[in-house]
Amino acid sequence: MNINPVLRDLGNYPVATIQQRAIDRREAGLRVIDFSIGDPREPTPKFIPEAMRSAIPEISQYPTSAGLAELRAVVAHWVRRRYNITVDPATQVIPTSGSKEAIFNTHFAFIDRDADDVVVFPSPGYPVYERGALFAGARLHRVVLDGDFVMRAPLIPSAVFDAAKIVWTCSPHNPTGAVTSAEDLAALYGECRKRGVWLSSDECYADTYEEDVFPNGPASVLEVADDGLGGVLAFFSLSKRSGMTGYRSGAIVGDPVAIKALKELRSTTGTASPEFVQAAAIAAWSDDEHAASRRAVFAAKRRILERAFLKLGLDVVASRAGLYMWVRVGDDLAVTEHLLDQGVVVSPGRFFGTGGEGYIRLALVPALEECELAADALVEAMK
Repeated sequence: MNINPVLRDLGNYPVATIQQRAIDRREAGLRVIDFSIGDPREPTPKFIPEAMRSAIPEISQYPTSAGLAELRAVVAHWVRRRYNITVDPATQVIPTSGSKEAIFNTHFAFIDRDADDVVVFPSPGYPVYERGALFAGARLHRVVLDGDFVMRAPLIPSAVFDAAKIVWTCSPHNPTGAVTSAEDLAALYGECRKRGVWLSSDECYADTYEEDVFPNGPASVLEVADDGLGGVLAFFSLSKRSGMTGYRSGAIVGDPVAIKALKELRSTTGTASPEFVQAAAIAAWSDDEHAASRRAVFAAKRRILERAFLKLGLDVVASRAGLYMWVRVGDDLAVTEHLLDQGVVVSPGRFFGTGGEGYIRLALVPALEECELAADALVEAMK
């Protein structure tokens, strides 16, 4: 039987191979401290599942692709609190079932596979940009990052810009934790606007950052866009901010023309978050205190692991926001294999694309106590 050639050529999601090795070790009764997947262990704040349970109806009915008006309103309120920007919840906000599906599916709303459209994305980066673009029939242009791992407009050749339909950026950046300044975002937005290119900004780590480094939080493309948010889409998520990875809940905010197209697309595919999950999201977006508490926990984990890498004389690059640490190690595959033998699971940088070679990524997901154990294991295994 035939299989979509894109699916066949892509094969397994890269981190899945590491995860299987970790599962095999766990099933053999051996210790595993897993830093490979961004799925934090801290409990979801109690008020969030309580809001969801209270909203489960006696009769289940289909949710709409536009989402609950109350949810769109609280997302707009959060944008106002976080960025001091006013957006119209009716035309500039759409709830999503997490950021991964939203990023993947967005390509289908804007790519014409017969027009040789180009999608531009950073590498190393979140693999979903590339995968969504391929399935939609786009040509790819990878912007290979190094140094501070920030996506900047001058890194994109003019001819590529002219052929592009979508440019992706990500700040705080996965996998490196790099943060793009407002000035660099503004320059990128300006180039996209001149050419009529959609600037899509993955900002699902917007509320996870080091407060002493970013007292006002990382900048957003929403802050540098024009008053109508023309040509821009920002993708947000409750997964890390609120400990809701399993709820699959996020939002897209931006250009009303694009939001309208996405509503039509999502209505066609039947992609919509259940309304009882939307009730949980309403509770989560309405509260900032729990997000600040989680930030403090992630910062404490980062300090523990930083001390270990300092002892080893290894460079931690960027890594001041988001959920990840990005460490220069030399041979990332060999180091990943060696650490796995010691029960510490990390991701080799090359799994996130060209430019990731020589680095490992650690997701700050184990509990604080596990991070202490892992720090000792890291020093023992790598010294």
